Order: sequence, then C-alpha cells, then structure tokens
Amino acid sequence: MPEYGVGGDGWQALPWSWAAERLFRSRSYWLATVTPQGQPHSLPVWGVWHDDEHRFMFSCARTSTKARNLAANPRLTLTNDDSVECVSVQGIASRVTDGPRLDEWVDRYVAKYGTEGGDDLGTFLRGTAVFDVAPTVAFGIIERPEEFAGSTTRWRFT
Repeated sequence: MPEYGVGGDGWQALPWSWAAERLFRSRSYWLATVTPQGQPHSLPVWGVWHDDEHRFMFSCARTSTKARNLAANPRLTLTNDDSVECVSVQGIASRVTDGPRLDEWVDRYVAKYGTEGGDDLGTFLRGTAVFDVAPTVAFGIIERPEEFAGSTTRWRFT
C-alpha cells in the first residue's frame, strides 16, 4: 500500500501472534457475506477463533440471510470487534452438521461464552447452522496515525 506510506522505511510486519490474540479475545465479530444478487450483507456474530487450526467458527439461524448467502457463495469476510487494532480475515465457510468436528466447536463456543448464551447453549447451537471458516488472506491494521504506515500487514493462508 505505497500510496498510504505502507512498506516504506521503518515498516515492519506485525507478527501473526498479534492478529491471533485479537481474533481470540474478541467477543463479537463483524461478518460480511453477499447475496446472490450481489448485495453485501454485514452483521455482528459471536464466534470462536482457534489458532492451532487457523479456523473460525460461528453460527446463525438455518434460514438466516447469512446461511442462505453462504449456501450460494461460501466466501466471506470477518473482522474482530476493534476498529483501532483491526484484523480482517477473508475465507471460505463450510457447514458443520454433526460428528466430532461439531462437538469440538460447540465445546469451544460454550467455554468462551458460558452462561452468557443461556443455560443450554450447546443444545441451542446444535439447532443452528454452524460454519467452520478456513482463512485465505488476513490483514492487520493499527488505525493510529503514528503506527498505520509502519505496521499494516497481510498474511496468506494455503
């Protein structure tokens, strides 16, 4: 981003651990999908970042706009809940329907949100559309003038 001064003298990439910490600790995440007509759709969701796997999980109603959009086009963007130290992740969502993978995600989600999500959060989640997101690219941006140009970073996932 040379037009913003990024990549010049003094620039130093942020370590991935910086991004992972912000993804892990976020309570809410902004999630953007696109309708089949090309209309962007963005709303906050609760979710879980698991850094050992570089994966994100969230859920929504099975008939929600998000679920319908992802059925037609699994690409999405998600961001943490901090617009000053922001991590933006582009990825591909896949539906998790049952088995050990669903159990792992439900356990992580319940551990994160606890009773904040209700007394039987695990059962509730199993009745929703649960998505596992594999990132393709992520961006880390610190929106403080003295840090923006010297730290903005892109990570690619394979």
